[in-house]
Amino acid sequence: MLNFLHTFTPQAELFSVGPLTVYWYGLFIVLGILGALIISLKLANKNGIKKDLIFDLSFWLIIWGIIGARIYDVFLELPYYLENPWQIFKIWQGGLAIHGAIIAGILVLIFFAKKNRLNFWKLSAIIVPGMALGQAIGRFGNYFNQELFGLPTTLAWGIPIDLFHRPIEYITQAYFHPTFLYESVGSLLICFILIFLITNKNLKLNKNIYIWVTLAYMVLYSILRFSLEFIRIDRSPLFLGLRFPQVMSLIIIIISIIILTYKPHVQNKN
Repeated sequence: MLNFLHTFTPQAELFSVGPLTVYWYGLFIVLGILGALIISLKLANKNGIKKDLIFDLSFWLIIWGIIGARIYDVFLELPYYLENPWQIFKIWQGGLAIHGAIIAGILVLIFFAKKNRLNFWKLSAIIVPGMALGQAIGRFGNYFNQELFGLPTTLAWGIPIDLFHRPIEYITQAYFHPTFLYESVGSLLICFILIFLITNKNLKLNKNIYIWVTLAYMVLYSILRFSLEFIRIDRSPLFLGLRFPQVMSLIIIIISIIILTYKPHVQNKN
């Protein structure tokens, strides 16, 4: 696979039929959503949550997750989108920021849990393993769009990037770190860890297990993202010398530690 990545030059379009064009990015987003839904349904069944509720919740998470991810990306690139407002709607070209999806997802979960008298932590713990899997799959869409790659590299798994997609300062470089792959593998590992936590019979006896699972996702993904930002070269606002996604990752880690310190109790209700 590594040799394939080093020699294959991806293209954004999967196929075209007349005026209809299907993009790899869209395909992997759909596959990621389906993977997340399958995992969430299985975990819901094991934790006493009705599948119909997960289907309803997934609908709103998908809609608002995409909206939140796009709004967040527009915020990060606000000067560009102010000059090119029509580009805001071209989500098939990329530009879905995961932190925006996480923020929107938390708000949806809070509202949905309150409306259906469900425990927020239990519901979120069922959702986050699938979310990690969805991220692992969806990152391959960035690969085919030739975006969000890292610094130039001479490593055997460096990926070729077309001249059109290279930053001007790296125009003479041909191969770059496949940060999409690093994040995909990391997210897949996080998914396995979360599934182990929520399905382990001994751990499930602890009244705080659902909190642990949710916060484990928040902390582990934030650490992964914070680390990868050091080699990513896509445009991002800076704050105190850090890229904005790193700042958000630190905020999420701090909030998660504060919540974990207080150890709120999960009520035994569906």
